[in-house]
Amino acid sequence: MAFTQARQDVKQLGKKPDNAVLLKLYALYKQGSEGDVSGKRPGGFDFVGSAKYDTWAGQQGKTQEQAQQEYVELVQALLEADH
Repeated sequence: MAFTQARQDVKQLGKKPDNAVLLKLYALYKQGSEGDVSGKRPGGFDFVGSAKYDTWAGQQGKTQEQAQQEYVELVQALLEADH
């Protein structure tokens, strides 16, 4: 499956993407593997947890298949830019 392969491929990137791209990867992966965000939004000083939650929530309503396809396409684009 392309989604599973992309999950492995992203670990092969030579340079780490910027935080915005990392958050998008996270959100698409979570939406593609679990569906819409659930649970309470982290609060207080959990800035990373809040950013992850908010980015995932931004994918709300997107099907798991759509999110998986977008994840695969993003990973492919990153791999191509990395070489």
